[in-house]
Amino acid sequence: MNGINNNNGDSLKGRLGPVLFLTVIFTLNFTSRIILSPLSPAVELELQLRHADVGMYFFMITAGYFVSLVGSGFVSSWISHRHTIALSIILVGCVTYSISYIDSLVSLGAGMFLMGLVTGIYLPSGIATITGAVRQQEWGKALAIHEFAPNLGYVAAPLVVEAVLMSYSWRVVLEVLALACIVAGIAFYLFGDKEERYGTKPDFTSLRSLFTDTSFVIMVILFGLGISSTLGVYSMLPAFLVERHGMARTEANALVAMSRVSTLVIVFIAGWVTDRFGAARTLKAVLILTGLVTVCIGLAPSSWIAVVIFLQPVMAVSFFPAAFALLAAIVSLETRNLAVSFAIAIAFMFGGGAVPAFIGLLGDAGWFAYGFMIVGFAILFGGIFLVFVKLREKQRFEKY
Repeated sequence: MNGINNNNGDSLKGRLGPVLFLTVIFTLNFTSRIILSPLSPAVELELQLRHADVGMYFFMITAGYFVSLVGSGFVSSWISHRHTIALSIILVGCVTYSISYIDSLVSLGAGMFLMGLVTGIYLPSGIATITGAVRQQEWGKALAIHEFAPNLGYVAAPLVVEAVLMSYSWRVVLEVLALACIVAGIAFYLFGDKEERYGTKPDFTSLRSLFTDTSFVIMVILFGLGISSTLGVYSMLPAFLVERHGMARTEANALVAMSRVSTLVIVFIAGWVTDRFGAARTLKAVLILTGLVTVCIGLAPSSWIAVVIFLQPVMAVSFFPAAFALLAAIVSLETRNLAVSFAIAIAFMFGGGAVPAFIGLLGDAGWFAYGFMIVGFAILFGGIFLVFVKLREKQRFEKY
């Protein structure tokens, strides 16, 4: 790929409203995907599930997410990014409500797959909309605002779960979340940014140009590691704390939620650091530090586990503003939605699906801690791949 796209978007200040609206949508989208994690002890008890079952259902979400991401270009090229975003979050609400009525392993698996399908079409359109509207010099900060969403989801999900479970069933949690998604989708359709941008459909030429680009392939690997450090670890953490460290469900969920509070601030610092020092340098430091702390989750005794749980997300959350900025800088605006679609699809299959399933299997075998340690070492060594990433053109954005 030759020649960097000179983004002519507006200043972040001028586009702050649309960026914040997308952040709300992304918060609900992401929370719907991870809500099973804090609910897992209650769901396991009622449906008599094993740790491996829960891990596999995260894999089912990821499988649906993969299919949806891969095909998202067809949707956004047909109905535009704006309509894709509204459609996605409304469907998320419908599926979440349906899952609240599941009563068997089979129906839970089907519901998780559908959840992946309807949530997956959002992200490529969301990232393409932000990077198309905001000038490149401020991508780090704009994407940091957008990345506030998953971090808020990590904090809010356990707290909402525990608040509702004090008086109601876990099914009520899903019903409340479903209603919020549907209302947000309708509001975005009626009052959101009216500018129509269309995605690019996957075709042989565009896909060949992506997958023959070494830099893009490296970014897929790095996103897999980044997602492993956040969603992969988060998905199995409550069950690990309950079994390995003898915590009550409420204590484990509270600890996991509180550990994510600092990320609400850290993600903005990460965006500033990305714009100031460059995405590649930021990613290298983040991968090394995150890998080390993730290894410590498996090694730490109960007296130290809370400290480690608080440190790990602080490191891990810094990955995404830099990673999305770097990914956007190595592809053209026209193929950006495809790059995000396929990079995240493949990365989520690994980090959000295979990794929780892997940790769950080791947990059933009595080796829960080793699962976190192996994942941590993989993240630690991921930084070496950054030396192979090249920009479309080394001009004013060379630091990326």
